[in-house]
Amino acid sequence: MNVLLVYAHPEPTSLNGSLRDFTIQRLQAAGHTVQVSDLYAMNWKPTLDADDAPQRDATKAFHASLDSKVAYAEGTQADDIAREQEKLLWADALILQFPLWWFTMPAILKGWVDRVYAYGFAYGVGEHSDSRWGERYGEGKMKGKRAMLMVTTGGWESHYAPRGINGPMDDLLFPIQHGILYYPGFEVVPPFLVYRTSRMDAARYAETCDELGRRLDELWSTRPIAFRQQNAGDYEIPALTLKDPITPERQGFAAHLL
Repeated sequence: MNVLLVYAHPEPTSLNGSLRDFTIQRLQAAGHTVQVSDLYAMNWKPTLDADDAPQRDATKAFHASLDSKVAYAEGTQADDIAREQEKLLWADALILQFPLWWFTMPAILKGWVDRVYAYGFAYGVGEHSDSRWGERYGEGKMKGKRAMLMVTTGGWESHYAPRGINGPMDDLLFPIQHGILYYPGFEVVPPFLVYRTSRMDAARYAETCDELGRRLDELWSTRPIAFRQQNAGDYEIPALTLKDPITPERQGFAAHLL
């Protein structure tokens, strides 16, 4: 299988750097082919702007989505965007690896999403009608591919428990797992999480690698998170709200899980 690892940490000798190297070695030892997009090492440009559509009409105001649509359709995107899109199309699985900074991904990784997920590539695809609303949330160009988050945080696991002060980790990661990965069609497996990173001794590091190795070995057999499919009958279209009989007792993120 082909695996794309998008890595977002500024220090190669960090815990994240070590886990990145372990991941590459484990996957390759199992016979997989791995490409790495090391965003800091690449000096990735995180801002979506007019430079991303170099052939656009500069006499008109920049329109992020429409200029993205034209540039993607006409093959005139910035070269770095096109290269990352080619990697995504090549990959059978995507791993996003990052430290949890201020309750979300680092800005450089968000900028990778902002720029690479072009109109016509990751969104704005498919039929929009009274019966379907595009190919997304279970459909799209990434359908048939797998995705997993690898996330480290200095906080304790209890801080991210259902009643923890930071809020449930599943809720914090929902916009990434559901909105960034499931939206264009990825099957999203549960994340690999490392807590209390400042308390990592040799014994705990060995345990962490053992668990990570198991998760990587089972990447294609692990049951994905059971998100509801948008066009499978659970949602009113085009309102895109759950139909009244569907789990009426649930609201918020939990309502969109089977």
